[in-house]
Order: sequence, then structure tokens, then C-alpha cells
Amino acid sequence: MRSQGDQLLWLFILAIPVACIAWTVTHEEIFREPREFCVKCSKEARTLFQRKIAYIFTCEYCFSFYVTTLVVFITNFRLLIDDWRGYLIAGFSLVWVANIYMSLFGLLRTSIKIEKIEATIDENALNAQKKQVEGK
Repeated sequence: MRSQGDQLLWLFILAIPVACIAWTVTHEEIFREPREFCVKCSKEARTLFQRKIAYIFTCEYCFSFYVTTLVVFITNFRLLIDDWRGYLIAGFSLVWVANIYMSLFGLLRTSIKIEKIEATIDENALNAQKKQVEGK
């Protein structure tokens, strides 16, 4: 069993790929078409099971549980306890930290978009002023 400091380091590092994969699948352009298909299926599929399976690929929180399960399986990561309870604690902890990362990333992206929009508005206003000055 690793020291608690090592376990915490692993927790915060392993949450990065979990967050990256979950965010990419549920938000980025590269997966837009499959995600749109899943959104449609999550609303229109015949059975509850089909709707819920499709929904998993549209929600970063939901999808992060499945990515975490894979990461815990691949890395054999356990937290605090060296048996099945350690896997359970590790899984929920990874999901929690990964979702904090995704929330911070989402806020950062929103802030950047707002700054770009404000810059475009300022640039358009400046161009309009230049045209008025040149027109006089």
C-alpha cells in the first residue's frame, strides 16, 4: 500500500485523464455527431434502458463514472484501504475531483468566450467610430 501522500498525488493526477476524456466526449466538436445521435436517442428511444444508456454519453458527470471505472481497473488504484473498499473510495473520489476539474475548465472557457465577445464588440465600436471620423 502506498503512503497517503502518494495516494493523494495519484488521486489528483488520475482525475486529469478522467476529466479530459469525459469532457472531450461530452462537449468537444470531434464527438458532436455521435453526441447528437445520443441526445436524440436519450429523448426518443423506446425503452427506459436505451434512453439512459444514450444519456450517459451526453452528461460529463455520468460519463465520468464509466471513465473512472476503467481508470481504476487499468491502474489498480485504491484509496486508504487495500481491499474492495479502497476501490470504491478511489472511484467516488476520482469522480469528484474530475468533476471539479471539469467545472473549473467550463468556467474558464466561459470566461474566455465572454472576453472574446467583448473584444469583438469593442473592435466593432472602434471601427464604427473610424468610419464616422473618415466620413466627416
